[in-house]
Amino acid sequence: MKTRTRWAALAALLPLLAACGATVEPAPAPAGGQSATVANCGEQATYPVPQRAVSYDISGTEKMFALGLADRMRGYVLNKVADPSIDGSAYKADYAKVPRLGTARITREIVVDAQADFVFAGWNSGFSEERGITPKLLEQLGIRSYLHTETCWDYGAAKADVSPIEALFADLANLGKIFQVEARANELVGQLRGRLDAVRKGVPAGVEPARVFVYDSGTDQPYTAGKHAAPTDLIAAAGGRNVFGELADGWGSVGWEPVVQAQPEVIVVVDYGDQPAQQKIDFVKSFEGLKNSPAVQENRFYVMSIGELVSGPRNIDGAENLARYLRSVGR
Repeated sequence: MKTRTRWAALAALLPLLAACGATVEPAPAPAGGQSATVANCGEQATYPVPQRAVSYDISGTEKMFALGLADRMRGYVLNKVADPSIDGSAYKADYAKVPRLGTARITREIVVDAQADFVFAGWNSGFSEERGITPKLLEQLGIRSYLHTETCWDYGAAKADVSPIEALFADLANLGKIFQVEARANELVGQLRGRLDAVRKGVPAGVEPARVFVYDSGTDQPYTAGKHAAPTDLIAAAGGRNVFGELADGWGSVGWEPVVQAQPEVIVVVDYGDQPAQQKIDFVKSFEGLKNSPAVQENRFYVMSIGELVSGPRNIDGAENLARYLRSVGR
């Protein structure tokens, strides 16, 4: 009873900032003894209501924040290169309030030290066989896990393949059930779907989708977004086509020759801490093979925050912002 009273008191005191800019109350902890069963990566999993969650990266952290769950978190782990994205986040106050448990990769030690009862991360982006932190290993310690649906294409026997945007909506809906905040989750998903539908309706009829290359990093080989990464869906919604949208990967490396052959009309440059966007733009402009591409010829570089491009509520912001840019250049 004391635990529920403490959480209820916190819920009454601490407002949250939702993705759409509205202020919402933190979700109060439900009564004990409840559990929820959801599908995660093709398997049915039952979760007692978590009270000590740990999230990894912007994706997991902002999905939690968007649902008013900051007060059910022991903390989050976020690489330092993503720090600039915090400044532009609608959840900046929550980032400041919730403890940051690490500034690199999530580890089993971090989770255990935090006495977590729930860990939220992606496969091969947080969870990893090589680094010894997997849902099965955590289960042996009595810690439940949830994997980003976006990463399920590469996990387990089912290899569940869901489009990145639908994966976002699935995660929010599932978190709503797990944390007993279904009404809030349904409302948020409805708002995000409505905004995304408006973006799609704003694409001019009869215009060929702009060829868009997502340049994350890399000089020897560019690192880019593939089929299973959020940029592919948000680019399509905005009226473009990711030139590597059929790459059977989430984020991965390609050669420069395929980029040259694609003749991108717009280059989306990913902005994060250790690699300034202008430095990457200057490199592309100096790359001999791309000097005659439409994007370089017309100086069509559009910088986007990593917070808009990894799976999370800000994907819709990214789609809206990119759509405005494409309309501004006649596409």
